[in-house]
Amino acid sequence: MDLVSRVQRLPVGKFHYTLLWVIGLGWMFDAMDTGLISFILTKMATEWSLSPAEKGWVVSIGFVGMAIGAVCSGALADRWGRRNVFAVTLVTYSIATALCAFAPNLTWLLVFRFIVGLGLGGQLPVAVTLVSEYIPAQVRGRFIVLLESFWGLGWLVAALVSYFVIPSYGWHVAFLIGGLPALYVFMILKKVPESVPYLINRGRIEEAHALVQKLERECGVEVIQQIEVKPVAAKQSVSFSQLWSNPFAKRTLMLWLIWFGIVYSYYGIFTWLPSLLVKQGYSIVQSFEYVLVMILAQLPGYIAAAWLVEKLGRKWTLAGFIGFCALSAYFFGQANTVTLIMFWGCLMSFFNLGAWGVLYTYTPEQYPTNIRAFGSGWASAIGRMGGIVAPLVVTQMMVQSNGFNHVFMMFTAVLLAVALVILVLGEETKGKTLESIGM
Repeated sequence: MDLVSRVQRLPVGKFHYTLLWVIGLGWMFDAMDTGLISFILTKMATEWSLSPAEKGWVVSIGFVGMAIGAVCSGALADRWGRRNVFAVTLVTYSIATALCAFAPNLTWLLVFRFIVGLGLGGQLPVAVTLVSEYIPAQVRGRFIVLLESFWGLGWLVAALVSYFVIPSYGWHVAFLIGGLPALYVFMILKKVPESVPYLINRGRIEEAHALVQKLERECGVEVIQQIEVKPVAAKQSVSFSQLWSNPFAKRTLMLWLIWFGIVYSYYGIFTWLPSLLVKQGYSIVQSFEYVLVMILAQLPGYIAAAWLVEKLGRKWTLAGFIGFCALSAYFFGQANTVTLIMFWGCLMSFFNLGAWGVLYTYTPEQYPTNIRAFGSGWASAIGRMGGIVAPLVVTQMMVQSNGFNHVFMMFTAVLLAVALVILVLGEETKGKTLESIGM
């Protein structure tokens, strides 16, 4: 039995759940950092008298960094290892977030936010690739959705920090709290093993064999002494052209369109939600309270997606969640009472974040080992371009008459287009091993 098959046959147990929560907490810190800026910006914009364009750039500059970080970290992870790059990116965005507290002016804040983006964008595709390569095919989708659920927890922490800290202690302290995850790097280095397919692909066979034997002992299965290796990819080189060669071109096109649309809509909606609600006449504290409730609605969305992704499959679950999110966004834009805002806002949050969980499952399943992190990184990077554009578009639309309604009509159209792309170009990958999918 070859090394990858031995990893896949391990019964789901303590090792897999430990990997889930250790990587998941890193994911949570990433989300906390991303969420903090949406709450901080509401207060900072007033103190610094920021124009709509300047507010847009505070958000967009982070996505410029995220796009670059996603591409670079994906390539680096395929060369230097998933775990190492995961740890470095976490330290990068944590330290840069803390430095934001000391920014003397907008220019320095933009510099620090760019560096934050490098780390944030670099961490996510590497994390999901690492977890995907350890989880058995029959439960991989569920595990990746559960991993993505830590994103909802991160936004919840960001909302709680903002609600209790910013009104009393100011936004500087919130940034300092965002720097604390740097200390978590020691837990990652201690608890997270390197990817076995990565080790094989780099020719580190003995190291991979020793790691698999250790896992077999921990899981209580037969420890196999003989080393058998099957190629995990046709070649070790990583190049952009591979993403657009057969059979990957159609998959790459699909992923890029999905990622651009879902990032554009997600960050356009949720990064600006506190500010949009304040624009509608609600106080800062009220807007924080409303967004906090909507964030709580993300958690059951993940649970539903985790169940459906192995029942209905990736394609139909993803398309369905995005379609219902489009419907919710439309009615949210029409809402004119607190009850309707909360009802449609919670549904929008439920379906949008459930879709994110499925997308992170679906993305690495499109590529073989030698370009898996690279391909996932490029998809994420294209998505971040949507994140760059969305804040600038929203700030311009909000100054128009009836801007709130028009903003959510736009997001409805974008989300419906994404659902259509999935239905037309998507392939089902439920229950297949990563290596059988990749080729």
